[in-house]
Amino acid sequence: MLRWLKKRFGSVRREVSFDEVLVDALNIARVDADRLEGKREMPISTSRLVGVGVVFLGVAIWFAYRLFVIQIIEGESFYQRSVNNSLGRETIIAERGVIVDRFGEALAWNDADIAAEHDFPVRAYTSRRGMGPVIGYVNAPRKDAKGVFFRTEYTGIAGVEESANAFLAGENGTRFYEEDVKGTVIAQHTIAPAQPGNSVTLSLDAELTEVMHDLIASTTAQTGFRSGAAAIMDVHTGEIIALAGFPSYDPKIFADGTDREKIAELHNDTRAPLMDKIIAGTYIPGSIVKPFVAYAALAEKVVTPETTVYSDGKLIVPNRYNPENPTIFRDWKAHGSLNMIRAIAQSGDVYFYTVAGGTEDQKGLGITKYHEWMNRFGFGVPTGISLSGERAGVVPNPAWKQEVFDDEWRLGDTYNTSIGQYGWQVTPVQMLVAYAALANGGTKYTPTIYKDVPAESTDLGLAPEYLRVVQQGLREAVATDGGTVRGLDRKDVAIAGKSGTAELDRAKTKVHTWVAGYFPYEEPKYSFILFMENGPYKNQVGASWVMKGVVDWMVENRPEYVGLATSTISQ
Repeated sequence: MLRWLKKRFGSVRREVSFDEVLVDALNIARVDADRLEGKREMPISTSRLVGVGVVFLGVAIWFAYRLFVIQIIEGESFYQRSVNNSLGRETIIAERGVIVDRFGEALAWNDADIAAEHDFPVRAYTSRRGMGPVIGYVNAPRKDAKGVFFRTEYTGIAGVEESANAFLAGENGTRFYEEDVKGTVIAQHTIAPAQPGNSVTLSLDAELTEVMHDLIASTTAQTGFRSGAAAIMDVHTGEIIALAGFPSYDPKIFADGTDREKIAELHNDTRAPLMDKIIAGTYIPGSIVKPFVAYAALAEKVVTPETTVYSDGKLIVPNRYNPENPTIFRDWKAHGSLNMIRAIAQSGDVYFYTVAGGTEDQKGLGITKYHEWMNRFGFGVPTGISLSGERAGVVPNPAWKQEVFDDEWRLGDTYNTSIGQYGWQVTPVQMLVAYAALANGGTKYTPTIYKDVPAESTDLGLAPEYLRVVQQGLREAVATDGGTVRGLDRKDVAIAGKSGTAELDRAKTKVHTWVAGYFPYEEPKYSFILFMENGPYKNQVGASWVMKGVVDWMVENRPEYVGLATSTISQ
């Protein structure tokens, strides 16, 4: 090695001449003259050259060795690995947020045990009955035959799952994986972890909702009604604490999606179990509209609270073209003389025919003012509840009749409209909100199913003196002889309410029955609505009887709801 280096670089000179010691300052730029003057160049020693050479030689030998090992000794192994293994990219499905009721009871969550079988979080739902339409369901992620996701998101389809989808949905993550020829994953590297969705707390009491569902279900089975729905709302916040419909469905059926026969059965059921009847069902209301007609008549000074109307069981409208064939509008019974409070309590039809449409002796509200006031109370327009599928309903007026029937409006149409018949269509939630406004002094809240989320509200500007008359009529409907809601009268809880029966055919064979109101009467906390659809006309068990069962349960299990002692359940 030394000989080679000497031959390559020449022999090292030992003598140094004097002119090599000092640098000629004349050949250096002035700026560096002072810095370099007097410096001396030293030769590189042989030992240093040898050391550098040894290092470079060692590195070269090591690289040559590794190259030999990789290409010659292990070359076939690495080649097969590169051929047989593959690198892939995979979506990490984010966990969806949990849905809980007002007490923290889980209503929708992610089942870890099932998730292990599917490689992604699988949605699970409460077994409580009646919760299906309000909770809703999701379209889950799906894989193709090769195990590749072709749908990577959970998508809410109905109920809270749909309305709060953006809040519940998480953010998917990404990871790379390496697998061998058999498809076995041999390495994984997460690039971006999945971010879980947010949890949602509902204002609903899941147990109370189930109780209402079961009472409606048992009543339909016993009495021949087709279906039913009920809801209870805080009159000061708009929070709905119970919302149930029958028939309902189990969201787990859709989360799994494998029971095609059951899914088809639900879709084909004429009782519409998939529909949230509280917000999307429109029905003839009948007499539960009368308190709002009464207030409108007072506000427009058509009558006073003391104005009386006599009912002998009918109102006769003369026929000037055929005097022997007058038009008769019947009352459900002969009430005698009724003022406004008794007319509300006893649900006198002739009284409301008169104050709405008028007679020869009494000025009426008229259909224009009638329609304006019903819209003001929230009928014919959506409430704005944060659930999809809400319908607006219909308050009949001349424009509506012209569009639907291509016919002009007549006085008899006003009479029929005054008692909630003819073309009237309301959703139960509209009645729930309107009765809350009667209870709280005239504030119409946008109903909500989310806990502690401030609701929008509108001051209807109702006059307290007129409102008290209507409220007293609702109380007497429950608490006095002749009242139509006597089944809700009890000593421990003062309830104000109004019943309604909507005739569905001229033969009077089928009816809807309603009950609406609020409690406690003295210091209202909650409004309620309960509806039973399409039952026998002569059936004596209706909505009021079902609501009595709901109140009985609350007194025993949720006394704070009805103004009694606070229960042990934390809110």
